[in-house]
Amino acid sequence: MPPVIDFHTHIYPDWLQQNRRKYLGRDNTFAQLFLDQNARISTADELILAMDEDGIDHAVVMGIGWTDPGLAHDVNDYLIESVSRFPTRLTGFAGVNPKWGQDAAREADRCALAGLKGIGELHPDSQDFDLGDHHIMGTLMEVVQERDLIVTTHSSEPVGHGYPGKGRTTPEILMRFITRYPNVKIVCAHWGGGLLFYSLMPEVKEALTNVYFDTAASPFLYDLKVFKSGVSLVGSESVLLGSDYPIIRISRLLDQVQKAGLSDPDRNAIIGANAAKLLGINESFFM
Repeated sequence: MPPVIDFHTHIYPDWLQQNRRKYLGRDNTFAQLFLDQNARISTADELILAMDEDGIDHAVVMGIGWTDPGLAHDVNDYLIESVSRFPTRLTGFAGVNPKWGQDAAREADRCALAGLKGIGELHPDSQDFDLGDHHIMGTLMEVVQERDLIVTTHSSEPVGHGYPGKGRTTPEILMRFITRYPNVKIVCAHWGGGLLFYSLMPEVKEALTNVYFDTAASPFLYDLKVFKSGVSLVGSESVLLGSDYPIIRISRLLDQVQKAGLSDPDRNAIIGANAAKLLGINESFFM
């Protein structure tokens, strides 16, 4: 059995929790996601504890799509520090806003040199940019390609119920981004807002060569059958276990994968083998 890897978690420094009200007025994305005082904020130590309790070997940790550059820088520093504290348990992705142009590129490069492996989670709607606009994305994506970074973006369903942060980053916009950067490894969160269902179209299937779909918050979005449907459409090699912790407990997503009626090879691919390959880690990494 491969290591179990959660590809979609969020952690924050404790000072952000302690001063939540202050930062609600400073950052638009933070305000959208955490205006409700019951919305959970978790530190790296709390995540590690949850991972130990739920049998998770490794996790990708991200902030959110910050709109305030100073806050992004400080939380990125926390991600860098957390990965250095737990090098076999955590991989970090940097939070930046492509609208910052050269500043976004510099911050992404700084974080890559400090050991972070990706960019994300982008939140195009609250960050007020069009993921499919090359004039906005181009400067940041130069660094992404130079440093071979992975990009994770929030994705939105064009239909269905609303929820905080849902947004309008629908399959149409995702496809413009994907086709512009065919050699970049892209992770579309939340099953890609349903993009994988369009893979029945041959031209879409062809464009998804370097695209992955994570299962973040899946119980809030789709019936359990989405796992078998997703595997049948894009192959198990394109699906990554992701929880969206602390919004949802990691064990809940792992339990869904176990109950989805998948074959052992497909289940093993989703719970960790795909992520390990994408992150470039092997079993000796965990020893």
